[in-house]
Amino acid sequence: MIDLHYWTTPNGHKVTIFLEEAQLPYRIVPVNISKGAQFAPEFLAISPNNRIPAIVDHAPKDGGAPISVFESGAILVYLAEKTGTYLPTGFRDRSRVMEWLFWQMAGLGPMAGQNHHFSQYAPEKIPYAIERYVKETNRLYGMLDRQLAENEFVAGRLYSIADMAAYPWIVPYERQGQKLEDFPSLKRWFEAMRARPAVVRAYARAKDINTEPTVSEASKKILFGQTAAAR
Repeated sequence: MIDLHYWTTPNGHKVTIFLEEAQLPYRIVPVNISKGAQFAPEFLAISPNNRIPAIVDHAPKDGGAPISVFESGAILVYLAEKTGTYLPTGFRDRSRVMEWLFWQMAGLGPMAGQNHHFSQYAPEKIPYAIERYVKETNRLYGMLDRQLAENEFVAGRLYSIADMAAYPWIVPYERQGQKLEDFPSLKRWFEAMRARPAVVRAYARAKDINTEPTVSEASKKILFGQTAAAR
């Protein structure tokens, strides 16, 4: 059994998609980040960066004591290696999947996240910041569109953790100031991903977990006011 410490964000959705695809037994432990649950000592013990998601695997591959893993990309790799699925073993195919996984972790996720922040949540609308991140998101969409014009999936011919990592960050494309019609190959892939039964199940779980808006005026102080001294 895997305990998934989770909230309904793109990074959280990555892991539920994998767990549903692999049909691994798991239990969701909600971490309501809008109420500060990410700062609870028991959560920090497994996720010292006070970010979701994190997992605790009570039946690790080596048969030893439970293992905790934080960071969504690391979790996807861990689960792929545990199950032998969605991460090719061939040198070249594996390298390509890891390349696009890191692209999402270092590029698409952070840039789209800043896009969300300055366009949706910042108390002051700063035109330069909004334009900066909307344009960078657009550039990344274009890069992904070109990749998908020549490949069925993000990392090539195989469905992989690279697809699971990227998809949740494309879901809020309208909030990011993007139009899928501008990216026909990306749109084709997006619609195919959205129709996958495991993806449908993963997002259905999210609706059961979070019935309130994640970000409110009160929660902004918790989500966006952190420093080393004040968590």
